[in-house]
Amino acid sequence: MQQVPYGSVDRDKPLIRVPFTRLAVITVCLPLLGLIACIVLALLYHYNDATYTHCQVPNYLPSISAAISLTPERYIWRFSIGLHSAPRFLVAAAYLSFYRGRFTRRLTEQLLSGLTFLLALSENVGLLLLTYVSSTETYNLHKSGFIVFIGSSLFHMLCTCKLWSMIANYSLSAEEMMSYRLKRRLFLFNGCFFLLALYFYRRHNKYCEAGIYSFFAGCEYLVVLSNMAFHMTAYLDFGGKEVMVATPPEGKRF
Repeated sequence: MQQVPYGSVDRDKPLIRVPFTRLAVITVCLPLLGLIACIVLALLYHYNDATYTHCQVPNYLPSISAAISLTPERYIWRFSIGLHSAPRFLVAAAYLSFYRGRFTRRLTEQLLSGLTFLLALSENVGLLLLTYVSSTETYNLHKSGFIVFIGSSLFHMLCTCKLWSMIANYSLSAEEMMSYRLKRRLFLFNGCFFLLALYFYRRHNKYCEAGIYSFFAGCEYLVVLSNMAFHMTAYLDFGGKEVMVATPPEGKRF
């Protein structure tokens, strides 16, 4: 048998090769399934605690903060977000590279691409903060995490839609056009239900009406779900791409 030196053939094969579409689905499904599990468990086993507010009026749906603060719900949510956060950073870096490739030598678009990248990082950090510091442990820190998350999320979606509108001025494939339209609709949907959630939250705190907090919780669910759907459009943007761990070519090593 001919002995082949180690690395002359097999060394250059990818160690890991994952289609980007599969990565996108896994990244979105982790928080989605975790959220559903937390809400269902809260309704089934901790209904009174999950729907209780300082107003002490009847409510029928738990807020997300209440649902993920209970046990074992908090551990399910932390597990889901912990696993999904690393791919989120990877996707943010992929989009930065994508935008830079589309806007070569265009300073304004390059700066907006960098801002969008920073907002994506900030959104993920805010999500991690509100996840690992529950509202029952340190409320102010949890609240700060939520503000960072929701603020970064809205501005990230806005900047993303602006970047895609600039790309549309040049050329878009059929899948990219579908992605752009979905992004716009999901951003508008997200923004509208965020404003509704804010309205119901303030109304509940001011008037303590029965059931109003449930409307807030329902709007909050839709805000988070539309945020997940917005990020899921990466499935269309990088449909033909793969994530690989491989040995770099000899000439490109540092």
